[in-house]
Formats: sequence, C-alpha cells, structure tokens
Amino acid sequence: MRARRATRLQGAFAVACATVLAVPGDAAERGAPAPDFSGIWAHMTWPDFEPPITGPGPITNLSRRDGVSDAYRLVGDYLNPNLKPQAAEVVKKYGEISSTGVSYPAPSTQCWPGGVPFVFINIGMQMFQERDKVTIIYSNDHEVRHVRLNGSHPSRVSPSWYGDSIGHYEGDTLVIDTVGIKVGPYAMADMYGTPHSPALHVVERYHLLDYAAARAAEERGQKGLSRLGRDPGLAANPDYKGKGLQLDFTVEDENVFFKPWSASISYRRPSGDWPEMVCADNTNDYIGRAINAPKADKPDF
Repeated sequence: MRARRATRLQGAFAVACATVLAVPGDAAERGAPAPDFSGIWAHMTWPDFEPPITGPGPITNLSRRDGVSDAYRLVGDYLNPNLKPQAAEVVKKYGEISSTGVSYPAPSTQCWPGGVPFVFINIGMQMFQERDKVTIIYSNDHEVRHVRLNGSHPSRVSPSWYGDSIGHYEGDTLVIDTVGIKVGPYAMADMYGTPHSPALHVVERYHLLDYAAARAAEERGQKGLSRLGRDPGLAANPDYKGKGLQLDFTVEDENVFFKPWSASISYRRPSGDWPEMVCADNTNDYIGRAINAPKADKPDF
C-alpha cells in the first residue's frame, strides 16, 4: 500500500514539475529548451561503476565469479596505483572481511545516508527539473538530493550528507558540482570501502544518448561487471528503444587519491515500477546482526 501511495505522489510531483516549467535554469535565459531527464531510470549493475575509456578509473573488484565481478565478495583492488597508502590499507581491510563471506558495515547496510558518489550505486533514480533547482531521488530509502541551478558554493560550506550541489546546463548536458560532503561513520566513495575526506569534490555530467549509442556505451562500460543478483522491481525494459541517460562523473580527493578519477553509469528505462526499499524499517541485517541505524537528538538542518 505504501509503495502504491509513494508512486502516486511521485507521479503527481513529476507532472507538477513538468507543468510549472518546461524550460528550466539558464536554458530558459537562452531561449533554448533544456534536456528532459524526467521519469524513472535504472542501471542493472551492482555495485560497480563503469570505467572510463582512458585515464584513472574507479576501484574494481579483485574477486571474480564466472569471469565477472563477484557481487557477493567485494574485494576492492587495494593495489590500484591511484590510491594513497592509507586509503589502500582501508580498502584492503574491507576486502579481507568480505573474502570470509561476511559483509562489512556500509551506508547501505546500516541505513545511513550514502553521500556522493556512493549514492550512485542505487539501481533506481528519478530527476525532477525546475527553473531554479533539480531534485534527484534514489530508490534505496528514497534518498534525496537538492541541486541549486546557476548558483555558487558559499565561501564556507557546512558539511552535509550529500554535500552542497550547484548545477547548470551546458547545451544538452546537466553539470552538477558537489563539495562539502559530510564524513560520517561509514563514509565510503564506493561499495569497496574506499574512504573519502572533507576534500572530496564530485562533478557529474548527465546527457541523453540515442538508442544505438546508449547500447554501445552500456556494453562497453559494463563488460566484466556483475549484473544485479536480484530484482528489486526495476528490470531493464527489453522493448524500450528510446534514449538512454548517461552519467559521466569525476571524483577528486587529494587526501585519498593521487589523481582525479572518472567513471560512468548507463541508465535505461526499466520495465518495473518504482519500488519501496526502506532500510530503516529493519533493525537487523540479513543474517540477524543488529545494525547501527542512525538517530538524531536534534535535526542536522
């Protein structure tokens, strides 16, 4: 019942956004329509990011099953030359835990906000575009991000779970710049436990690709990555021949990486409905261990 109610509310919100404003942000000032990213998008790989064609990329999984990344053994490549020594030790520690078949605490397993870019591991995503802002929601716990359009970061940014995000349109591309991402007790840049510091800086670029280009990007980027081992309600629609959504992003953190690295996510239209996946309804993980669900004595906003 709650899932149907949430879907109706989200659908109404999407219609309202589209009705109020068809030309958001600086595109309106130029008289050109902004790209329309509305609707439900999904990507079918977990927990990997798609590597770039060239240059430093994300941490990859050393554990393989049937020739692809093993989604049940998350052993991050701690030998990646872009990792600074202290960060490499953290990734190695998490990999040793996962190698035993035991999951380690992460934002997604402890019901904590994931931050950026960790939140990108969510299978489902919806984007709501308005004149002065973009709102992005994700399927796990309905995590929400707010992006101010055509603004600037304050001189002093108060750290928050998803950071301070500002965006603008460059032709058919939405560019989002995020800083000030809070370092919580389970702060990770990915599911391999790669840490991040207050210096974390993420730039996202969203653009639509026609069907052929989207398929090519997906096949190249997802080669060797693990497929989702379960269906949370969002599966790729085999009959959809329309455009795909491509996210290319760059991560910079001078305290963790020697150089900025890049990755991509290929989104497609799903055949399933928007699922309700509420982590905080549970007090134990899948093998019965108590989780450290967050609680606040006072609001942090």
